[in-house]
Order: sequence, then structure tokens, then C-alpha cells
Amino acid sequence: MTSTNDIRRTFLEFFEEKGHARVASAPLVPHNDPSLMFVNAGMVPFKNVFTGLETPPSPRAVSAQKCVRAGGKHNDLDNVGYTARHHTFFEMLGNFSFGDYFKEQAIEQAWTLLTKEFGLDPDRLLATVYHTDDEAFALWKKIAGLPEDRIIRIATKDNFWAMGDDGPCGPCSEIFWDHGDHIPGGPPGSPDEDGDRFVEIWNLVFMQNEQRGGEIVGELPNRNIDTGMGLERISAVLQGVHNNYDTDTFRTLIDAAESQLHEAATDATIASHRIIADHLRATGFLIADGVLPSNEGRGYVLRRIMRRAMRHSHLLGAQTPLMHRLVPTLVGEMGQAYPELVRGQTLIEETLEREETRFRETLDKGLRLLDDATQSLGAGDELDGEVAFKLYDTYGFPYDLTEDALRAQGISVDREGFDAAMANQRQAARAAWKGSGEATDSEVWFAIAEREGATEFTGYTATQGEGRVIAIVKDGAEIASAAAGDEVTILTNQTPFYGESGGQSGDSGTISTHEGLRIAVRDTGKPLGRLHTHHATVEAGEVRVGDEVRMSINADRRDRIRANHSATHLVHAALRNRLGEHVTQKGSLVAEDRLRFDFSHPAPLTAADIAAVEAEVNAEIRANETVGTRLMSPDEAVEAGALALFGEKYGDEVRVLSMGRASDEGRNYSVELCGGTHVEATGDIQLFRIVSESAVSSGVRRIEALTGEAARIWLVERDEALKSAASALRTTPEDVATRVQALLEERKQLERDLATAKKQLALGGGGGTASPSAVEKVGDVAFSGQIVEGLDPKELRPLLDEAKQRIGTGVAAICATNEGKAAFAVAVTDDLTERFSAVDLVRAGVAELGGKGGGGRPDMAQGGGPDAQNAEAALDAVRNAMREAVGV
Repeated sequence: MTSTNDIRRTFLEFFEEKGHARVASAPLVPHNDPSLMFVNAGMVPFKNVFTGLETPPSPRAVSAQKCVRAGGKHNDLDNVGYTARHHTFFEMLGNFSFGDYFKEQAIEQAWTLLTKEFGLDPDRLLATVYHTDDEAFALWKKIAGLPEDRIIRIATKDNFWAMGDDGPCGPCSEIFWDHGDHIPGGPPGSPDEDGDRFVEIWNLVFMQNEQRGGEIVGELPNRNIDTGMGLERISAVLQGVHNNYDTDTFRTLIDAAESQLHEAATDATIASHRIIADHLRATGFLIADGVLPSNEGRGYVLRRIMRRAMRHSHLLGAQTPLMHRLVPTLVGEMGQAYPELVRGQTLIEETLEREETRFRETLDKGLRLLDDATQSLGAGDELDGEVAFKLYDTYGFPYDLTEDALRAQGISVDREGFDAAMANQRQAARAAWKGSGEATDSEVWFAIAEREGATEFTGYTATQGEGRVIAIVKDGAEIASAAAGDEVTILTNQTPFYGESGGQSGDSGTISTHEGLRIAVRDTGKPLGRLHTHHATVEAGEVRVGDEVRMSINADRRDRIRANHSATHLVHAALRNRLGEHVTQKGSLVAEDRLRFDFSHPAPLTAADIAAVEAEVNAEIRANETVGTRLMSPDEAVEAGALALFGEKYGDEVRVLSMGRASDEGRNYSVELCGGTHVEATGDIQLFRIVSESAVSSGVRRIEALTGEAARIWLVERDEALKSAASALRTTPEDVATRVQALLEERKQLERDLATAKKQLALGGGGGTASPSAVEKVGDVAFSGQIVEGLDPKELRPLLDEAKQRIGTGVAAICATNEGKAAFAVAVTDDLTERFSAVDLVRAGVAELGGKGGGGRPDMAQGGGPDAQNAEAALDAVRNAMREAVGV
């Protein structure tokens, strides 16, 4: 038997030998077609090549492209498991020519591969052509030797392909395999063509026309070939089975499920086994390509697929989560062709186990509710839409899962009632929101979110992408278009632009089209927590609702923001290690040029604390460990040791960031809940430097820091400043501290010497208007008065003590002037304190100096004032006060 892996390899090698460049499968999330939820055909990655917007990687290409059809108009979910060829995930083999070969070579290659390489019986092959395509009809006769009755002309769109109402299009030629007359059905174009006997295995698209508004307007300048062969279908043919689920890959997955359940599949259970096998493939590849379960968008489609498979595992009697135990088998079967499965195996297993564990907690309750509601119903009856909505709203049952659960009983579901209940809930939520204190002009965002759903954020893995404009807002109201010069807010269905939240700044960048539209996005917001709003200026062209646009963020700015954000996680861990587990984040700012981190701590950090935190963070940066991301419930994350960030709002699922080296217990240096964008490895941060530490409020401290190039420049600037200081001090940078310390000591000594000199000058009489020896009499009391310039006020009292000793008995006053101000002190010898109070005398002098008060003891008092020019008047005021006291 030829294995599926062999068939894929043979196809790719066959066309490589014919000059085709092998192109790796694109991710399932399309970044070049915002109209699609998932890549659903092999040509999707080449869309811009076919439309002329991009240069092809080679004139010829070949690929095995991953595809998913489980959402939007391409939705095969309901049929999966019950038919032979419907899948949510499938592989499309294709060869492509971009203006190189055309019909003849495409048909010749296809026929050679099928009949020579794969060895298919030519008598069991037939072809269809578009009814006016005489050229293709003749080529099939010439190359394959097919008789005319096995070249069937088809007049419908089944044999005419178009990218849309506008763009490239052209006739098709489909190749069918006859599975034999033991299977009901007729050839294409016949009344019983819907039977399973004749199965399309390959479609050759001859892209030769261009259409506008659904009408062909001419020929393309370069004619292209786009083909698609379903790997699952050709594998069934080559392995001699009629049902895709009987091929080797599916049989291996089903066998693994049977082994885990300890029970072989039967006719009654085979549909459930097939659903599990198919949905396991879709789930594994979607998670590997970055899609994680959520309540909206692609994540919701993934959750629907997962829960449908999980319900069928429940029907098969699985008592514990089953899906994650099948992942190693999936990786073993397909990991060699798709290494992203190998890289993502742990994440796939953890996501499946967590989701199934959570779903099982509500599954029994939901199924009991469903049983109760359908007890009186029979085949042909309809389940009330309110019940279906309660299952969805309370128990997490997607609508189609309820339909699937009732399929075997022949019971349908009231879709209109379900939709009405959903509308009532939205209206109630809207009314509750209006009273929540949000800004009035935010109501426009609620209306958009209600109509369009959440923005799909693609920026965790991409800095560029495409989107469809779903709303344009100006001055708080929606508008249909905006022209050059308009300041607007633009919303798209998906975006790589991160909206400001969790302390991280919003992205900036450009939105454009090939038709000349250019929009400068200065910032991105995130109203309601689920819309990404691009605050922008239209620089050229006109943007309209419905336009498909290219989106490109400022990647260099994003890199700096990511580095700063990841650094806040590392500094949080370092602070807790250094200061204690009482440290928790109280706020942050993550910008492109700096980071700010607020945390709980009762005291300032010492220089040693700051140095230790810096050293720890830089050690983790140098270790360059890969940053890990996991999706968990908030409770599970916290239970596992993750730290929740201050002010962050968490939903049912949270991203858990693991950063830095693992401890002996296996826990990473930092584990936190965070929805922001981060570096891929800690080494991307490059360098970390704390530039300030300060108080924010009681018990809250703030660190401001730099990373990467900003930190390097900061260090360079300070190094240059140090060199300049060293030059001015005439020493080396290494000896600056020693030299400055020496200068400080020298200055202190000079200040001491100066104070001594001034004191000596004062004692010697040279600095005042009166000499200490020139004691005068005021009445019968000796009085010594001096004015001294430049004397430190602290030296007044020692001078007065010396003056009291010299005069023996009497009063001494000194006024020290300095830079226009004056300090004034008066001393009274102990024998005269009954007659004079130093406090009263000093107050009299201070009043002349423009001051108020003055204080001390009866024997010694001091004060001062701003009017040093009145120093002599201050001494006279003391004399006058003494005269009054003695009655002179």
C-alpha cells in the first residue's frame, strides 16, 4: 500500500523535477486575504501573485497546503463523520504556473503523474471541461487519448473558477476517478451525479480571463495555472478504498482512539471515531499555527471543533479526557511533513486536556437539560430556541453541537428562537453597559462590537497582514469613507496592531492599498477590551468601509516596546527575590523609549538593592532563554504559580508567559498572566538599566528603567560626562571619586580655617566697629557692642561667652552680617539678669534688622533679620533699652 506520506512526497518531487519551486505550506490563518477565516484552498497563499500585487517566488511552484473549512461560507463541519469525503482539515496538493506554461503542459503533467507515477488505470479516469473550452477538450483527446464520451462538457460554474466578482478567472478541467459500478452514482453532468461512484480527484484551473462585476471583460496579460488535488481523496484511490476515513492516516488515528478506549469501533460508533480523528487533525494544526480557543472569531471556531469531538469521545464512553492522549499519534503520522506539529506538541496537548477537562464539567449538566427538554419530542419535532440558547449561554454548547446531538433522533432546533434569545441578551448587555460609567461617546464602539464582533488580533506572530475595513469613526460617529487630511479612527476585522492595554502602548504604523491609499496610524486603542481601533490620518487616497487593506506596524518600535514589556516581568521577579514576596505590581507603563514599574514596598531601595536587581535581570537576559506562552483559565494559572498583573481584566482564558531560566523545581524565573506582546527570547532585551527609584505614594515605589539601545546610549552619555569631569579635575575617570573626595576634604578644611580666622578677627577687633577692649558705660553698666562681617551665626555664642569673661560684669551684643542678612545675639552676665533680660534686649535689636522676635534665656538670646544695613541701629536699640532699664 502506498502511504499518504509517500503520495505527498511523490507529488512534490514529481513537480520539482519539472522545474517547480517547492513552497512550504502557509499557516492556516491567512495574512493576505481578510475575507477568509482560514486558508481553505491551495491557491490562497498565491492570491496576490495571481492578481499581480506580488512577484511570484518562481515561474513555477508546487505545494502541499494545509486547509480548514469549518467557518463562514466554507463550512463542512456538520457533514464531517457522516460522509466519505467531508473534512474540517485537509491537504491540497497543487502545482502552479505564473505566466509560464498553460493548458497543454498542465494536462500533460497531470495525466503523466496519475497514470505513470501513480499507476492509475486510464480506463477509470474521465475529465470535464467548460462547455465552451474546445481547446481543453481537444488536448484531453490528444494527450490522454480519452474518448469523447469521457470528456464531459459542463456549462455550470462548477467548471468555471473565479476569485470573486472582480479579478482573474477562467475555465476548469476536473479529473474524476470511477470507483466502480458496485457504488451508486453517475458521471458528472448526469442526473445521478451526486452519487459516490465518480469522485473528483483533481481540478485544473486555466486562469486566462479577467472579470469586473461578474462579467468577463478581457484576457489576462499573463495566463496562469492553478491546480488542486485533495490528498485525502487521491490517497483513498491509491490505497484501494472508497472512504477517506479508511486511508492509513485516519485508520492510525482511529486505531489509537480504540486503544485508548479499549473498545473497537462498530457501525454504531464509527461516525464518532471519524469525527474525533478529523477534528484532532484540525485542532492540532490550528493550535500549532497560533489559534487558541476563545469565545469569538477563529478561537470560537476552534472551540466548536474541539467540543464537537469531545462530546463524541463522551458518547464513546471515555471517562477522562481523550483528545490530548491522541496527539503523539498525530505528530507521529504528520510531524515529519509538518514540523510545526512537533514544535507545538506540548501546547497542543495542554490546550486539549485543559479544554476537555473544563467542558466535561458542564457537559453532563447540559446533556441532562437537553434530555429533559426532548423527552416529549420525537422525529420531526423541533427543540425550543430558548433551550438551545440556554445550552449555549450557560453550558458552552455551540448551536451546531446541539444540532449534532439531536441528529440521531431526527429532532431539529428552532434557529429563529435561538437568534431571538441571543438578541435579547445583547440588548440587556447594552443596557447594563450604558449605566457602567463608560464615556458617552464610547457607545459607538459598543454598536460596532455588537454588529461585527471582536477584532481578530494577529500581532502575536506577525507585524504585517491584511484586513477589511468594517467601520470608520470621526467625531464619535460612523462614516462611510474618509479622504486625504481626515483624522479618523479605523476598525478592521483583523489586525496586527496591538491596542493599548495592560500598561503597554498601542502600535503605530501604516494602512495602505496598491491603489494609492496611505494612512498613518499614530496609535491603537482597545475600547471595550475587544476592539482594536486605529487612530490615524489619511495621507493620500480615500478609504471606504469594505476596502481590503494592507497593514504594517512600525516593527522597530514594536521591538522596543516588547523588550521593555518583557523587562517588567523580569524586574518584578527580581524585586520579589530581593525584597520579599510582599512585592506586587501596582501599575506600569511600557513605551518604546522607557519602562516604568510601580510596586508595593514600604521603604526606599538602597544602592545595593538596585544593583542586585539590575544584576539579576541582566543575568536572565544573557541566559537568552526562549519565552514560553500557554493558554489557561485564570484560576489554573494562579494555582500554577503565575502572577496576575495589576489592573488587568481577565476572561475565561488567559495567556501565561514563562520567562527566564528554570529552577531546580522546574519553575521558570518569571511566570505571569499577560496579554501583551513579548520578546521571543530574553536575549532580545539586550540590556537593562535602572535610571531612577522614587516614591509614588505611601507604600508604593517606582522604578524607571531603560533597555537595549536606549540603555546603551544612557550609559555612553554618562561615560562621556565622567570623562569630562575627569578632564576638568585633571585626573583619570577611575580616580574621579578619589579626587572629588579629596577636594571635599580640602574644602571642609578651608571652611574651618576661614571660620577660625573670622573668629580671631572678631576677637582682635579688626572686623567690627567696636573693639572688645573698648567697653563703654551705659549708666553704671558696662556694654560691649560689635558688628562682624561674614561670621557664621553659630560662632556668636562662643564670642559672647568670651566677651562676658572680659568685661566681668555687664552686657555684650554682636551683630554678624552676611549677604545682606544679619544674625544678632545678646549676653548678660549672671549678676545682672535681675536687671536685664537678654531676650528683651535681643528683640529690640532684631526689630531694627527687620526681624520679629528672638529667643533664648535671660543670660543669652539670639535672633536675626533681613536688613543687615541697620546693624548699628540694632546696637543702639540695645543701648536705649539698657538706659530705660537703669533709668538714665
